[in-house]
Amino acid sequence: MESIEKTAERILTHAVRLDASDIHILPRKESPLVQFRIDNKLYPQDMITQDESERMISHLKFLASMDIGEKRRPQSGSITMKIDNKTIGLRLSTLPASFSESLVIRLIPQQNILPLEQLSLFGNTANKLMALLKHSHGMIIFTGPTGSGKTTTLYSLLHHAKEMIKRNVITLEDPIENVSEQMLQVQINEKAGISYSVGLKAALRHDPDIIMVGEIRDAETAQIAVRAALTGHLILTTMHTRDAKGAVYRLLEFGINWIEIEQTLIAVTAQRLVELKCPFCQDACTSECHVHKRNKRASVYELLYGKGLVQVLKAAKGDQARPNHRQLKDEISKAVAFGYVKPEEYDRWVHGHEA
Repeated sequence: MESIEKTAERILTHAVRLDASDIHILPRKESPLVQFRIDNKLYPQDMITQDESERMISHLKFLASMDIGEKRRPQSGSITMKIDNKTIGLRLSTLPASFSESLVIRLIPQQNILPLEQLSLFGNTANKLMALLKHSHGMIIFTGPTGSGKTTTLYSLLHHAKEMIKRNVITLEDPIENVSEQMLQVQINEKAGISYSVGLKAALRHDPDIIMVGEIRDAETAQIAVRAALTGHLILTTMHTRDAKGAVYRLLEFGINWIEIEQTLIAVTAQRLVELKCPFCQDACTSECHVHKRNKRASVYELLYGKGLVQVLKAAKGDQARPNHRQLKDEISKAVAFGYVKPEEYDRWVHGHEA
């Protein structure tokens, strides 16, 4: 009989070989289901016994320093493992469900940081984003749902700032998703008292030019980030909002006043990862494509800055003027028109979110 360590290793290795981004362990009355998310689609994999599910979740929670005895409340944790000779970061999240605990594992490979020109579907957007890094102070916010590529975009921009503009970069992350020797990376650890707000206060005394705050989650972090931007630092951060203008309203919810937003906010982006049409296959990709691992996805950005940002700020204040900037749906529509992506991608990201 296979040990639970071997079962976990087998499932993780299989997911890495298939380039899965997430593993879902779904509790059911009989035979919990293991599913992999591959290219934004969920595929059923193994059915395991209830006992195997509970033991494997406890095993992974133990490795991630989570409380294995607590099954009635959600928990999160992270570990780094060597899987199939690759260093992979695992971000774990548990939820109590009707039959037992559910576990989702985000797989974060330690990969080479690509230039933004290779990540962005449209080169002019990449150039505009890199030009924004020349600001000596202010705040740039990156928005989008989980898995939309925000952190990958941030790493690419930070490396550009370090290599090309010679900036001193400090990052505050939870967890550190891609270890880099080019910048000072700080791991957020709430249990040890290192929250985003505490880390940000300490980072300000470390002579940074650019500070990357993994995510603005609360009012305290928002206040300190804005204060840092006001005192001569460039802050790059992320938020979970539906579109770019949503970040303005979220800052207001966090108690940031209008004058501070107007003085600090340089730009907001909203991004999505769209699936590219294969240049070789008409519909579903052949096994040859999967073997060669062609670039299957690229980022599209709604970039809100300059006059467009001013209009959104006025609209948020109650001004009747309608904002007139290029939105995500315009960028995805352009990608469809050029034949880069299928019309289904427009339906998935635009119609599906407007319904």
